[in-house]
This record gives sequence, structure tokens and C-alpha cells, in this order.
Amino acid sequence: MKTSNYRLQCRDRELDLTGRAKIMGILNTTPDSFFNSGTFSAGSPKAGVDLAVERALEMIDEGADIIDIGGESTRPGAQKVDAEEELRRTVPVIRELRRQSDILISIDTYKAGVAEKAILAGAQIVNDISGFNFDPDIVEVCRRHNTAAILMHTTGRPENIKWSHETKTTGADIVTLVKTGLGASLKNAEKHGIRNIILDPGFGFGKSVAENYALLQRFRDLHVLGRPLLAGLSRKSFLGAALQLPGQPAPPPGHRLTATIAANTVAAINGANILRVHDTKEAVEALAVASYVIEPGSGLFQPS
Repeated sequence: MKTSNYRLQCRDRELDLTGRAKIMGILNTTPDSFFNSGTFSAGSPKAGVDLAVERALEMIDEGADIIDIGGESTRPGAQKVDAEEELRRTVPVIRELRRQSDILISIDTYKAGVAEKAILAGAQIVNDISGFNFDPDIVEVCRRHNTAAILMHTTGRPENIKWSHETKTTGADIVTLVKTGLGASLKNAEKHGIRNIILDPGFGFGKSVAENYALLQRFRDLHVLGRPLLAGLSRKSFLGAALQLPGQPAPPPGHRLTATIAANTVAAINGANILRVHDTKEAVEALAVASYVIEPGSGLFQPS
């Protein structure tokens, strides 16, 4: 791999992804996320900010390298949130977390206006689920502020896609489809002068259960694009499908921690450079074990 592409400039900070995978802790400030809905958004705005920052600091203590803050749910069928509301939910949290910590902060948004104000509040990475396809102005925001960008693959907008267990397999090779989609997003970003890029295949975003597992199995193939890879597997519905017993519903998100640990371990062994998780402590411990069985020289872990 071209190692320079795996050392990213995130405004005033460098993120080195040439070694052991990094942990990105998820902090949703939304009332309708598929997991932990409303935990950090209920009550008065001040209480919500305090609770959110407290959780972020807890994740940092548990070993998180990045905190990813989002103010709009992107679960299947989620309703869109206007920029003003998204800013109300996220910017105060970013500002206060930045005051208390120098952790790398990512803003999970596809809106240019939200990205810009989040960056001014202290965010250094823009995590766009659309891969710069929903709001073309976000490219210029990232370029102007020299942020890193996470470009994800999705088959549609959240309000129009279905859960993995409801999604039919297309019959096409999912890895080829994702490579093509991410390749197009990458080319567009580079054309606009964006160089610090992470790619995310978008587990669960309009992909069937079988397609998600095929993508996880062949995750390493995506390194052909020459950029670091993020795996966002945490508690997703295709993991619940694997646990489903005959005649019973699949376990809900709250009962998918063990499955998440297993999936994160597979992703790390298969070449993930970042694991995006709700459960930081468990992910850090799983990664510590996985690192000892990852092939030496893979670029993910060099034994001492």
C-alpha cells in the first residue's frame, strides 16, 4: 500500500493508520437512533450536553482514538432532520468536548452547513454517509478547512432503504459494486483537492444479510482502492440475523454485543484500519487480542 495515504492530516493533527487499527467511539445526540435512542438528547439542552460529553470522556478513558458525533439518525426509514436542529444537537457537544479534550473529533453529517460549523467548533474529520453525493458543497468545506473525510457507500437515502433482513440480494457481486461506488466517490474527492480520505463500505446501508457477510469476508479486497478502511458493524441488524433462532424474532440491538465483538475481530483481521463502535472497552480488548494473530507485515500490526 502507499503508506502516505494512510497518514492523514486532520486539520492540525495527523492520524496515522499504518499500524494497529484505531477505535472510533459513536456518540449519537439523536432521539431516534437504532441503538441507545435519546440517551444523550433528552431533557434540557444543558443536561444533554453534559451527558454526551461525559460519555465521550468515558469512551476516551476506555481507549477510543476518535469520537464520532452525529445529530441525525441514518437508520433505515429515519426521517430527515433540518440543519438547524442538527446543529443544535451537535455543536454545543463538540465545543464542550474540545474544551475538555484534545481527542480527534468527527462530525457525522452529509450537510455542508453542519460540517462547516462543526469544524469551527472543533471537529477535524467529516464523516459523510453519502460519500459526498447528497450535498456537493460539502467537498469545498472539507477542502477549505483541510479536514480528513470519511466517504461511505450507500445504495440510497436512509428514509428509502430497508433493514438488512428486509433487503433482497441483488445477485450482483457486492464487493465489486462497493468498489465501483467508493471509487467514484474517491475520484470526485480527489478532483476537488481532497487528499486525506478514509473509505467505508457502508455495512447495513441497503445491503442484504448475505451481502453484508460477503463484504465482511472479502473486506481486505477494498484496499485495492489505496485508502484506509473503516468498518462500521456495531450492533447492526445483519448481526442479529445470525443469532436468530427458528420461529423467534432476531435479537434486538441491545443483545448484539457479542456478535459485534466477533464481527469487529473479523474486520480487524481482514484489514480494517478503523472500527466504529458503540462499545469502546469491548472493542479495544478484542482488538488487542486480534492484533496478535494478524499476519506480521500486514501493515496493521508490527510485533515488537
